[in-house]
Amino acid sequence: MRTIKKLLLGMLLFTFMLTTKTFAQEEQKEQFKPMFLTATTLHWNSDSDVDFSDWLKTEQEYFDKVTSKNDLIVGSGFYTHYYTPDNSEIISVSVYATWEDIEKSNEVTNKLIEEGWPDEDARDAFFKKQSSYYSDDHSDEIYATMPFTKPAQSDSTEPLLYYVRRNVRGSGGKGWWEYFDNVTMKNSFIKGYYTHRHRWGANSKDLVEVFVYDNLGDIEKSVEERDRLINAHWPDEAKRKEFFDEYMKNFDGHGDFIYSNVPELAK
Repeated sequence: MRTIKKLLLGMLLFTFMLTTKTFAQEEQKEQFKPMFLTATTLHWNSDSDVDFSDWLKTEQEYFDKVTSKNDLIVGSGFYTHYYTPDNSEIISVSVYATWEDIEKSNEVTNKLIEEGWPDEDARDAFFKKQSSYYSDDHSDEIYATMPFTKPAQSDSTEPLLYYVRRNVRGSGGKGWWEYFDNVTMKNSFIKGYYTHRHRWGANSKDLVEVFVYDNLGDIEKSVEERDRLINAHWPDEAKRKEFFDEYMKNFDGHGDFIYSNVPELAK
Protein backbone atom coordinates (compact mmCIF):
# COMPACT_ATOMS: atom_id res chain seq x y z
CA MET A 1 0.00 0.00 0.00
CA ARG A 2 2.91 2.34 0.76
CA THR A 3 4.24 1.76 -2.77
CA ILE A 4 0.93 2.62 -4.44
CA LYS A 5 0.60 5.79 -2.36
CA LYS A 6 4.01 6.92 -3.61
CA LEU A 7 2.91 6.12 -7.15
CA LEU A 8 -0.28 8.11 -6.74
CA LEU A 9 1.55 11.10 -5.33
CA GLY A 10 3.69 11.02 -8.45
CA MET A 11 0.82 10.85 -10.94
CA LEU A 12 -2.30 11.65 -9.01
CA LEU A 13 -5.85 12.05 -9.95
CA PHE A 14 -12.06 15.59 -9.69
CA THR A 15 -9.77 17.15 -13.74
CA PHE A 16 -12.33 18.15 -13.38
CA MET A 17 -12.20 19.06 -15.93
CA LEU A 18 -15.26 20.68 -16.47
CA THR A 19 -15.52 21.43 -20.16
CA THR A 20 -17.69 24.41 -21.11
CA LYS A 21 -18.05 26.55 -24.22
CA THR A 22 -15.86 29.62 -24.28
CA PHE A 23 -17.67 32.84 -25.01
CA ALA A 24 -16.63 36.46 -24.91
CA GLN A 25 -17.41 37.66 -21.40
CA GLU A 26 -20.70 39.40 -22.18
CA GLU A 27 -21.85 36.59 -24.47
CA GLN A 28 -21.03 34.09 -21.75
CA LYS A 29 -23.29 35.86 -19.27
CA GLU A 30 -26.20 35.93 -21.72
CA GLN A 31 -25.83 32.62 -23.57
CA PHE A 32 -24.46 30.30 -20.90
CA LYS A 33 -26.17 26.91 -20.74
CA PRO A 34 -25.30 24.71 -17.77
CA MET A 35 -23.70 21.34 -18.22
CA PHE A 36 -24.09 18.53 -15.72
CA LEU A 37 -21.37 16.92 -13.70
CA THR A 38 -21.55 13.60 -11.89
CA ALA A 39 -19.07 13.10 -9.04
CA THR A 40 -18.62 9.72 -7.40
CA THR A 41 -16.50 9.70 -4.26
CA LEU A 42 -14.77 6.33 -3.95
CA HIS A 43 -12.37 5.03 -1.30
CA TRP A 44 -9.33 2.81 -1.58
CA ASN A 45 -9.81 -0.74 -0.36
CA SER A 46 -8.05 -1.07 3.01
CA ASP A 47 -7.46 -4.81 2.57
CA SER A 48 -3.69 -5.31 2.73
CA ASP A 49 -3.94 -8.29 0.36
CA VAL A 50 -5.11 -6.15 -2.56
CA ASP A 51 -2.37 -5.54 -5.13
CA PHE A 52 -2.47 -1.88 -6.24
CA SER A 53 0.63 -2.06 -8.45
CA ASP A 54 -1.33 -2.03 -11.71
CA TRP A 55 -4.24 0.17 -10.66
CA LEU A 56 -3.38 2.81 -13.25
CA LYS A 57 -2.96 0.20 -16.00
CA THR A 58 -6.38 -1.26 -15.19
CA GLU A 59 -8.15 2.10 -15.17
CA GLN A 60 -6.29 3.09 -18.34
CA GLU A 61 -7.70 0.02 -20.09
CA TYR A 62 -11.24 0.96 -19.05
CA PHE A 63 -10.64 4.57 -20.10
CA ASP A 64 -9.33 3.54 -23.53
CA LYS A 65 -12.13 1.06 -24.24
CA VAL A 66 -15.08 2.90 -22.70
CA THR A 67 -14.75 6.46 -21.42
CA SER A 68 -12.71 7.85 -24.31
CA LYS A 69 -15.14 6.33 -26.86
CA ASN A 70 -18.37 7.49 -25.20
CA ASP A 71 -19.16 10.76 -26.98
CA LEU A 72 -21.87 11.64 -24.46
CA ILE A 73 -19.16 12.02 -21.82
CA VAL A 74 -17.87 15.50 -22.68
CA GLY A 75 -15.14 15.46 -20.06
CA SER A 76 -13.95 13.24 -17.24
CA GLY A 77 -11.20 12.80 -14.70
CA PHE A 78 -9.94 11.10 -11.56
CA TYR A 79 -8.90 13.12 -8.51
CA THR A 80 -7.20 11.79 -5.43
CA HIS A 81 -6.43 13.08 -1.94
CA TYR A 82 -3.63 15.62 -1.62
CA TYR A 83 -4.73 17.66 1.42
CA THR A 84 -8.16 16.51 2.57
CA PRO A 85 -9.59 15.03 5.78
CA ASP A 86 -9.72 11.55 4.22
CA ASN A 87 -6.63 10.16 2.49
CA SER A 88 -8.61 7.23 1.06
CA GLU A 89 -10.71 9.46 -1.19
CA ILE A 90 -10.79 9.18 -4.96
CA ILE A 91 -13.28 11.26 -6.91
CA SER A 92 -14.39 10.16 -10.36
CA VAL A 93 -15.98 12.95 -12.39
CA SER A 94 -17.88 12.91 -15.70
CA VAL A 95 -19.37 15.91 -17.52
CA TYR A 96 -22.44 15.83 -19.78
CA ALA A 97 -24.03 18.41 -22.07
CA THR A 98 -27.57 17.70 -20.81
CA TRP A 99 -29.32 15.94 -17.95
CA GLU A 100 -30.77 13.44 -20.44
CA ASP A 101 -27.28 12.51 -21.62
CA ILE A 102 -26.48 11.14 -18.17
CA GLU A 103 -29.02 8.35 -18.64
CA LYS A 104 -28.31 7.86 -22.35
CA SER A 105 -24.63 7.50 -21.57
CA ASN A 106 -25.27 4.35 -19.53
CA GLU A 107 -26.60 2.57 -22.62
CA VAL A 108 -23.54 3.60 -24.64
CA THR A 109 -21.24 2.49 -21.83
CA ASN A 110 -22.87 -0.95 -21.63
CA LYS A 111 -22.45 -1.43 -25.38
CA LEU A 112 -18.80 -0.35 -25.28
CA ILE A 113 -18.12 -2.73 -22.38
CA GLU A 114 -19.44 -5.68 -24.39
CA GLU A 115 -17.36 -4.60 -27.40
CA GLY A 116 -14.26 -4.05 -25.29
CA TRP A 117 -14.45 -7.42 -23.52
CA PRO A 118 -16.45 -9.71 -25.84
CA ASP A 119 -15.51 -12.82 -23.85
CA GLU A 120 -17.80 -12.98 -20.82
CA ASP A 121 -15.28 -14.69 -18.56
CA ALA A 122 -12.57 -12.15 -19.43
CA ARG A 123 -15.05 -9.34 -18.86
CA ASP A 124 -16.05 -10.66 -15.44
CA ALA A 125 -12.40 -11.10 -14.47
CA PHE A 126 -11.53 -7.54 -15.51
CA PHE A 127 -14.34 -5.90 -13.54
CA LYS A 128 -13.68 -8.08 -10.51
CA LYS A 129 -10.09 -6.86 -10.58
CA GLN A 130 -11.13 -3.23 -11.11
CA SER A 131 -13.61 -3.28 -8.23
CA SER A 132 -11.06 -4.88 -5.88
CA TYR A 133 -9.16 -1.57 -5.65
CA TYR A 134 -12.09 0.18 -3.99
CA SER A 135 -14.16 -0.32 -0.86
CA ASP A 136 -17.95 -0.73 -1.06
CA ASP A 137 -18.38 2.74 0.48
CA HIS A 138 -19.10 5.48 -2.05
CA SER A 139 -21.36 8.49 -2.60
CA ASP A 140 -22.81 10.15 -5.71
CA GLU A 141 -23.58 13.79 -6.47
CA ILE A 142 -24.80 15.64 -9.55
CA TYR A 143 -23.98 19.32 -10.10
CA ALA A 144 -24.87 21.93 -12.71
CA THR A 145 -22.03 24.09 -13.98
CA MET A 146 -22.19 27.86 -13.49
CA PRO A 147 -20.97 30.56 -15.90
CA PHE A 148 -18.05 31.71 -13.75
CA THR A 149 -15.44 29.77 -15.70
CA LYS A 150 -11.76 30.28 -16.47
CA PRO A 151 -10.79 27.35 -18.73
CA ALA A 152 -7.67 25.64 -17.41
CA GLN A 153 -4.48 26.50 -19.28
CA SER A 154 -1.11 25.29 -18.06
CA ASP A 155 2.28 24.42 -19.53
CA SER A 156 3.02 22.05 -16.65
CA THR A 157 3.80 18.44 -17.51
CA GLU A 158 3.11 17.36 -13.91
CA PRO A 159 -0.28 16.54 -12.34
CA LEU A 160 -2.21 19.71 -11.55
CA LEU A 161 -3.63 20.60 -8.15
CA TYR A 162 -7.34 21.27 -7.69
CA TYR A 163 -8.23 23.38 -4.70
CA VAL A 164 -11.92 22.73 -4.04
CA ARG A 165 -13.86 25.20 -1.92
CA ARG A 166 -17.15 23.59 -0.97
CA ASN A 167 -19.35 26.53 -0.02
CA VAL A 168 -22.70 26.57 1.70
CA ARG A 169 -24.97 28.76 -0.40
CA GLY A 170 -25.87 31.98 1.40
CA SER A 171 -29.07 33.98 1.56
CA GLY A 172 -28.29 36.23 -1.41
CA GLY A 173 -25.57 38.70 -2.23
CA LYS A 174 -24.27 40.53 -5.26
CA GLY A 175 -20.95 41.17 -6.93
CA TRP A 176 -19.83 37.74 -8.07
CA TRP A 177 -19.32 38.87 -11.69
CA GLU A 178 -17.40 41.95 -10.62
CA TYR A 179 -15.14 39.91 -8.37
CA PHE A 180 -14.69 37.21 -11.02
CA ASP A 181 -13.80 39.70 -13.78
CA ASN A 182 -11.40 41.81 -11.73
CA VAL A 183 -9.78 39.30 -9.38
CA THR A 184 -10.13 35.65 -10.43
CA MET A 185 -9.67 36.23 -14.17
CA LYS A 186 -6.66 38.51 -13.62
CA ASN A 187 -4.86 36.25 -11.16
CA SER A 188 -2.15 34.56 -13.26
CA PHE A 189 -1.46 31.92 -10.61
CA ILE A 190 -4.99 30.55 -11.01
CA LYS A 191 -4.64 28.36 -14.11
CA GLY A 192 -8.31 27.45 -14.20
CA TYR A 193 -11.50 28.14 -12.29
CA TYR A 194 -14.83 26.31 -12.34
CA THR A 195 -18.07 26.69 -10.42
CA HIS A 196 -21.02 24.38 -9.99
CA ARG A 197 -24.10 24.09 -7.83
CA HIS A 198 -26.12 21.23 -6.40
CA ARG A 199 -28.64 19.42 -8.56
CA TRP A 200 -28.86 16.04 -6.85
CA GLY A 201 -27.22 14.68 -3.71
CA ALA A 202 -26.87 15.08 0.01
CA ASN A 203 -26.79 18.87 0.42
CA SER A 204 -29.03 21.15 -1.65
CA LYS A 205 -27.00 24.21 -0.55
CA ASP A 206 -23.73 23.02 -2.10
CA LEU A 207 -22.03 25.70 -4.17
CA VAL A 208 -18.60 24.53 -5.25
CA GLU A 209 -15.60 26.47 -6.58
CA VAL A 210 -12.62 24.67 -8.13
CA PHE A 211 -9.30 26.49 -8.54
CA VAL A 212 -6.59 24.88 -10.68
CA TYR A 213 -2.90 25.41 -9.85
CA ASP A 214 0.42 24.19 -11.19
CA ASN A 215 1.79 23.45 -7.73
CA LEU A 216 1.27 23.98 -4.00
CA GLY A 217 3.45 27.09 -3.84
CA ASP A 218 1.25 28.85 -6.38
CA ILE A 219 -1.73 28.56 -4.04
CA GLU A 220 0.04 30.81 -1.52
CA LYS A 221 1.22 33.17 -4.26
CA SER A 222 -2.31 33.44 -5.61
CA VAL A 223 -3.56 34.62 -2.21
CA GLU A 224 -1.03 37.47 -2.24
CA GLU A 225 -1.98 38.30 -5.83
CA ARG A 226 -5.67 38.18 -4.91
CA ASP A 227 -5.15 40.75 -2.16
CA ARG A 228 -3.19 42.99 -4.52
CA LEU A 229 -5.92 42.82 -7.16
CA ILE A 230 -8.62 43.52 -4.59
CA ASN A 231 -6.84 46.64 -3.35
CA ALA A 232 -6.22 47.78 -6.93
CA HIS A 233 -9.87 47.44 -7.95
CA TRP A 234 -11.34 48.77 -4.69
CA PRO A 235 -8.72 51.30 -3.50
CA ASP A 236 -11.20 53.09 -1.27
CA GLU A 237 -11.38 51.14 2.00
CA ALA A 238 -14.98 52.09 2.75
CA LYS A 239 -16.20 51.07 -0.72
CA ARG A 240 -14.17 47.88 -0.51
CA LYS A 241 -15.82 46.97 2.78
CA GLU A 242 -19.24 47.83 1.39
CA PHE A 243 -18.68 45.56 -1.62
CA PHE A 244 -17.47 42.57 0.41
CA ASP A 245 -20.20 42.91 3.01
CA GLU A 246 -22.65 42.33 0.17
CA TYR A 247 -20.53 39.83 -1.80
CA MET A 248 -20.03 37.50 1.17
CA LYS A 249 -23.80 37.05 1.48
CA ASN A 250 -23.41 34.64 -1.43
CA PHE A 251 -21.80 32.19 0.99
CA ASP A 252 -22.54 30.82 4.44
CA GLY A 253 -19.32 29.03 5.39
CA HIS A 254 -17.11 26.62 3.45
CA GLY A 255 -14.71 23.67 3.63
CA ASP A 256 -11.34 23.38 1.86
CA PHE A 257 -9.92 20.38 -0.02
CA ILE A 258 -6.96 19.86 -2.36
CA TYR A 259 -6.87 17.07 -4.92
CA SER A 260 -4.46 16.08 -7.68
CA ASN A 261 -5.48 14.76 -11.07
CA VAL A 262 -4.27 11.74 -13.02
CA PRO A 263 -3.39 13.17 -16.45
CA GLU A 264 -3.53 9.75 -18.13
CA LEU A 265 -7.21 9.40 -17.21
CA ALA A 266 -8.38 12.87 -18.19
CA LYS A 267 -10.78 13.45 -21.04
